[in-house]
Amino acid sequence: MSDEREQALAGDDTATIAPLPVAPAVFTPIEEIAMPEVKRKNKWPLIITLIVMGVMLLAAVSGFFVARWYFQDKAAPGVTFAGSSVAGQTREQLKDTVSDAVKSTTITIKDNDGNTDTAKLTDLGVTVNINKTVSNLLAAKHDDDGVLAAINAVNPFDKNEVPLAAQTNELDLTTYVTDKFVDEDERAVASTISYDSDEQAFTTVEGREGRTPETDKVLTAVRNAINVPGGNSTASISYKNVDMPVSVSAAQRATDEANARLNNKIVLDNGKDKTFELPVDVVASWIKPNADLDKGTISLTYDEQAIGNYLEQEVPNQLNQDKVSQEDAVDSNGTVLVTIVKGVDGLKVKNVSALTPKVVNALQGGQGATIPVESDVDAFDTVQKKSEYRIVVDRASQTATVYQNDQAVRTFPVCTGTAGKHETDLGTYYIYLKYNVQDMTGLNDDGSRYLSKGVKWVGYFNGGEGFHTASWNGYGIAHGDPVHYGSHGCVNMYEADAKWIYDNCPEGTVVQVVGAMPSGAVR
Repeated sequence: MSDEREQALAGDDTATIAPLPVAPAVFTPIEEIAMPEVKRKNKWPLIITLIVMGVMLLAAVSGFFVARWYFQDKAAPGVTFAGSSVAGQTREQLKDTVSDAVKSTTITIKDNDGNTDTAKLTDLGVTVNINKTVSNLLAAKHDDDGVLAAINAVNPFDKNEVPLAAQTNELDLTTYVTDKFVDEDERAVASTISYDSDEQAFTTVEGREGRTPETDKVLTAVRNAINVPGGNSTASISYKNVDMPVSVSAAQRATDEANARLNNKIVLDNGKDKTFELPVDVVASWIKPNADLDKGTISLTYDEQAIGNYLEQEVPNQLNQDKVSQEDAVDSNGTVLVTIVKGVDGLKVKNVSALTPKVVNALQGGQGATIPVESDVDAFDTVQKKSEYRIVVDRASQTATVYQNDQAVRTFPVCTGTAGKHETDLGTYYIYLKYNVQDMTGLNDDGSRYLSKGVKWVGYFNGGEGFHTASWNGYGIAHGDPVHYGSHGCVNMYEADAKWIYDNCPEGTVVQVVGAMPSGAVR
């Protein structure tokens, strides 16, 4: 260090510090500076990944909705029956699957003496409702709401085993096993009910004490088979001596209840003035006694499968109706004179399966019911036809005048119904039925029956009132006297005149009965 700099550092005020030598600045042009290379990222792999994920998500969503659509009328994935998948099966296919499973289900019953018997479910008092079972299979995994439920509905790993829809009748089961394993003269018999078709009523059948099989294990096997049908299972029985399993008084109560179901009618109504009352014999066939042998009681059950089958077949036959166009006869002004054909709405019943639980409820209640039936209605149309011929029966003048296109063409003398007793009714009608000859019968005023054989040229227009030849009443026709020679309501005519109307006035001809009744002969 120089002396001058040392002095300055030592604090000498007078010392002068010489500046350090500075190298001259050297400036390099910017373009000559070497900048570090920046590496740009390739975005395509990310874009491709996102696209693939989007496509997969879209495919999953689309697949979900396609699956929901495909299985909407089929058994859903994961639905099993009889231990096997039924996914994708339609209603008809499921019917076959259920029927085959029921047919192939058997239970082998054994006792300690080496006796055996192999029975089907129907033998052991089981009534299977195939249609309801199929409906349950189709509804499985489809009934719940919500997104998760919708996803599970098409998830094949979400299992749902559906059992048979069935009713078990323990009395029928015990009766079958008893018949197979116990001699008739030894067996205990429960009092029960039986239907008498001649009397159309149930009666009580007395039972008796004796030997009976203990069927608890058979009943358990039956219930297991209902849950998972198909194949064969084995059940053992033992025996015991018992009093009458069901008393006569208990059976009589069931008899009274069953007859109450027959007496309180069940009527189906299509809402268009057409009804169908369920026949007594048919209803009786649906009522089944079911005993609790341990308690000694008997109750009534109802065969839902048979009810549903009957209603599906018979209700359309009874309550469907064809559409009938209404036909009105009109005059030249278009005024309706009379309805020749009354219009009828066409009707086709629907949702017949919904009637089964309603009929069952009515039977269980024992009060009868009138049950409305849903239907599609095709309203009738109306056709107007101008009546070429019109007959005016004037009671006051005792004449019948025929008009053709509103022009009077013939007038005939007549004798109408007896004044004050059997007067020909006032009103507008039409000829609806004709006979060239007919035997006529009816009641006289004293209650005796008359018979007029071979009456000619008959044309009915109002119930039993009509035009016809009255060869026995020439005087009454000639004088126009309905007071002393009147008919039972018909219009008596000479034969030639009655034949003219028969030949010239077809069915549908308008008939107008007018005028007051005279007090005596008018001619």
